[in-house]
Amino acid sequence: MTGKNLRNIAIVAHVDHGKTTLVDQLLKQSGNFRNNQVVPDRIMDSTDLERERGITILSKNTSIRYQDIKINVVDTPGHADFGGEVERIVKMVDGVLLLVDAFEGPMPQTRFVLKKSLEAGLKPLVVINKIDRPDARPNDVIDELLDLFIDLGANEEQIDFPIIFASARNGVTKVHLDDEFSDMKPLLDAILENIPEPIGEANKGLQLVISSIDYDPYVGRIGIGKIQQGTISKGQEMILCNTTGKENRVKINTLYTFEGLKKSEVETAAAGEIVAISGIEDISIGDTICTPDEINPVPFINIDEPTISMNFVVNDSPMAGKDGSYVTSRHLRERLMRELLSNISLRVEELSPDCFKVSGRGELHLSILIETMRREGYEFAVTRPEVILKDDNGTKTEPIERLYIEVPEEYVGTVIENIGERKGELINMTNTSGSTVKLEFLVPARGLIGFRAEFLTDTRGTGVMNHVFECYEPFKGEISTRTRGSLVAAESGVTITYGLYNAQERGNLFISPGTEVYEGMIVGENARTEDIAVNVCKKKHLTNTRSSGADDALRLVPPLQMSLEKCLEFINDDELLEVTPKSLRLRKTVLEKGARQRAGRNKNQAS
Repeated sequence: MTGKNLRNIAIVAHVDHGKTTLVDQLLKQSGNFRNNQVVPDRIMDSTDLERERGITILSKNTSIRYQDIKINVVDTPGHADFGGEVERIVKMVDGVLLLVDAFEGPMPQTRFVLKKSLEAGLKPLVVINKIDRPDARPNDVIDELLDLFIDLGANEEQIDFPIIFASARNGVTKVHLDDEFSDMKPLLDAILENIPEPIGEANKGLQLVISSIDYDPYVGRIGIGKIQQGTISKGQEMILCNTTGKENRVKINTLYTFEGLKKSEVETAAAGEIVAISGIEDISIGDTICTPDEINPVPFINIDEPTISMNFVVNDSPMAGKDGSYVTSRHLRERLMRELLSNISLRVEELSPDCFKVSGRGELHLSILIETMRREGYEFAVTRPEVILKDDNGTKTEPIERLYIEVPEEYVGTVIENIGERKGELINMTNTSGSTVKLEFLVPARGLIGFRAEFLTDTRGTGVMNHVFECYEPFKGEISTRTRGSLVAAESGVTITYGLYNAQERGNLFISPGTEVYEGMIVGENARTEDIAVNVCKKKHLTNTRSSGADDALRLVPPLQMSLEKCLEFINDDELLEVTPKSLRLRKTVLEKGARQRAGRNKNQAS
């Protein structure tokens, strides 16, 4: 395989614009499957979590063959919280296929991924997808894209981008709007014509930049990257190095290339090819593999810093150890350190043997890590998310997010008022087709913690919001976020209908009858600002005039279903979320009521 019959391309887009569906069609129409083979939708979303949530979380490699040309394809996530997955693969490709919805046009993540691609000097190929939508507006979207390219400082070659119109769901594309739809060949022809061949000489010293880490239980860690120059062979002895001074002599045990959805073992590979190698235990993202006689590490791309952090602590509740297989601080530390090997936009700081500060790009970034760990059998507790503040020459600064909101006209006033209370600044308002209004804000990242649930309630579920990191600005002042207190269990036991019936008059419950609770566990949301201790295990005792079973007719309001994200948005500074493989429990950091009251008084006196 030489550079002339290779193309390396990444597919980037905003959430739900059809990246993974487009890859499905490319794989199907390039002959990667048998005619009678049952192929699921969104083939590249291989993990259970990705299929359940309907989003791509990890960048993944595949390849297709067309006209004797091998096209290596990298499918990337579309959510801003997983921007690190996009940043780390720009060294692996020579062009990007930018996918844009024919109605929505460029969205926040479109700007983010395009900016990273243009900064890396990659050649863009634009695909306007969902062209068969009845409300499609392709000409307007092209104008918006042109404005976006100019705004991001694209050069003349990048601004002159080719355009393909597609309906990925139906597997059809065309070059001009007036053309008849055909299969995916117009897109494949455009890739061969517009995406440059990989540059690199096979007869020079090897430079293989590691951009991704995979893991196999049989062969261990697998490094994935593009050969910048030279040739690599199975069994060779090489030098693993980076720009910080690392130099280790290693041996290539196994060498793979990507063929369709599988890794195919090969003996040798040359410049321009994307390969996977095993047999190197301490290989990391950003490392370079070189020949011993020509050690020349390649600088890796700068990764944006995290903006949100939370503490992961060992679970010490009365129910600790009942569900999880891994519950100790040693287990927690090993798992977080292992995550650092592949999740390059994550940071972990050990505050104490039982407490680790984990920093990421956003709430979703950290919640996906939490959900992944609980499914693996880990049990721990986490604190409320908080933003990462910086000191800029004596000035305290905080992260600012660019917030995009789309709501019906009748909710515009409510949304603007709520975001104003969170120190948000309205910078643009546009009336779109119908009665929908697009709003654009600059708002402190801490003002968005817990905002999504309130936003959906205020807009009756009709609003759409997206946000992406903008910059750091001077601290905006205090923001009052949660306005309601918690209903806290006063004693341990099993919840009874009678006790819950009395408690639901105080606010909204999170639990149902028959749930095991402990003192200090949060069982609901109070209608007022303060916390209230409630006895949800209280029974109606037998008397001379009534039986103990007379509460069978009591009607309970169905409890609120608290997802992981809702729990993270709900908890306050003095509360924790207890995470186990089977349960999510909200609790007070200090469980005993008297100790909580003393701690509160001491805090007030200190302030």
